[in-house]
Amino acid sequence: MTTSTAASAEEIAALRDSVREVIRRRGDRALRTAIESPTRTDVELWSTLCEQVGVAGLAVPEAFGGAGVTWLETAAVVEELGRALASIPMLSSAVLATGALMLSGDDAACELILPDLAEGSRRATLCWASEHDWNRSGIVADAGLLSGTADYVIDGESADVLVIVAGSAFDTRPSTLHHVDADAPGVEITALPVLDPTRPMARVTFTDVAATAVPSDSAIFARLRTLAWALLAVEQVGAASAALDLTVEYTKSRKQFGRVIGSFQALKHRMADMYADVETSRSIAYAAVEAIVTGSADANELAASAHVYCSEAFRRVTGEAIQLHGGIGITWEHDIQLYFKRAQSTAQLFGQPHEVVAALSASL
Repeated sequence: MTTSTAASAEEIAALRDSVREVIRRRGDRALRTAIESPTRTDVELWSTLCEQVGVAGLAVPEAFGGAGVTWLETAAVVEELGRALASIPMLSSAVLATGALMLSGDDAACELILPDLAEGSRRATLCWASEHDWNRSGIVADAGLLSGTADYVIDGESADVLVIVAGSAFDTRPSTLHHVDADAPGVEITALPVLDPTRPMARVTFTDVAATAVPSDSAIFARLRTLAWALLAVEQVGAASAALDLTVEYTKSRKQFGRVIGSFQALKHRMADMYADVETSRSIAYAAVEAIVTGSADANELAASAHVYCSEAFRRVTGEAIQLHGGIGITWEHDIQLYFKRAQSTAQLFGQPHEVVAALSASL
């Protein structure tokens, strides 16, 4: 693999501004239109961000058609997309599927798939979890054929390529990596009803599917989860920050007893606590991403801590936001309820916080 080069702080700031401007130009109704579309994704926004900003290929080495920078630049984009709850396959395609292929170290698979993913002309997703456990795969690989079911596949219904984490008939823990086209014979994709309408999920069933194996060692799955935890935490930071901004803006305009409610000391204290949650979350999330980029020995522990802390902080912030918005906060018309739903759903991805804490405790 080609070594990645980090961008400067000024370049990352410019990248953030570019992404935010593209989202702003899409307008306030773009998110609602996207989640009501057949694929539940904003296809136009994804195309624009890939073509104008190159978000899908930031972490992809130049040899495979990407920008050849680091996961820190991708994190900056993910945070901005989290702020907007953008319904696009950034996490599924540009982080999970791309990350899995890059971590495998297999040049053949990377040369075949990554250029199209980096360009944005094709989208991929990762088939990982079984129905009840992110530590187990619902897919079994036997003699080159895949069978079984992967649950909670993010953006599964709009993916062109499936990257599959599989176990064996004797041990369902992740052990092998595979890829196959989403329209291959024997693949059935079923859109799932979701709590968070801004994050589509699907169930993917494989029936004797001939897939291509990606040579890799089983250690990549721990590194892949580390990456997933860290980038998801950054996304949660962006969304929590936006929820705080919406709440502050609302309390500056909503009047009660002849005064704007934001002037009440008790509410100021609650919003100060929300701010503290957002900023401490940002610190630990970016510390985890930095540890991954630098290859730090404590990257897994930092990423696990970020997943736990940011999940809980995001839920606290959005819970307070709903309360401070009053009755309007639980209506479909107001976006704050979408942030609340995102907070609940993201805490379930890649292992619930209490499960991660238990695993960390057991490893001591």
